[in-house]
Amino acid sequence: MAELTPPPAEKTLLDMVKAGGWAMFPLGVLSVATVGFAVFNFIAIRRSSFIDDSVIEELDAAVSQMDIDKAHQICTDNPSPVTNTFNFGLDQVRHKNFSTDAVEKAFDNASTKELSGAFIIVSYLSIIAAIAPMVGLLGTVSGMVKAFNSIASQGMGKPELLADNISEALITTATGMAIAIPAMFFFFFFRNRYGKIVAEVNLTLGRLYSDLLRAAGK
Repeated sequence: MAELTPPPAEKTLLDMVKAGGWAMFPLGVLSVATVGFAVFNFIAIRRSSFIDDSVIEELDAAVSQMDIDKAHQICTDNPSPVTNTFNFGLDQVRHKNFSTDAVEKAFDNASTKELSGAFIIVSYLSIIAAIAPMVGLLGTVSGMVKAFNSIASQGMGKPELLADNISEALITTATGMAIAIPAMFFFFFFRNRYGKIVAEVNLTLGRLYSDLLRAAGK
């Protein structure tokens, strides 16, 4: 009676990582970076990180009374993109004969500086989404080269060696796509959230700026 061949043991995650070859190391780094940037942006890209309604109310009261020193102190004690930007405008208004053009320029320069920094971390997700499939593809090419080399040197006598090389090629491609897809999703998710927050920040700054000029009689 012929002996029954035992079924092959199921591969663990570690086995798949080993089968993927060298490309799995950079892909692992990219996967950890994706999780890290996603968590960071969940915390950083929030309305409360940019706009504090209670602080805005205090600024409104100080600006309506043209109390520049108090408004400046409020901004200093409550740093945020809105208060930091508004502080630049307040520095210009301290001069008796200030120019509205100078104030507008100060607001524009400060808002660009304050708001652009937050988007840099978001953009890293799009970089990962572009790089991960390329690394996976490079691992695929490496695995296929090994497969053809084994055929050239040993023919088809060792199909298990050929299967290992092809497995390396397929695993790295799948891993690269598995990293790129969520990275791209998170990029668009946080980009849209960032865009909505920036629009509200600009509206808030515009209102504060108008109130400031009105209080100054400009």
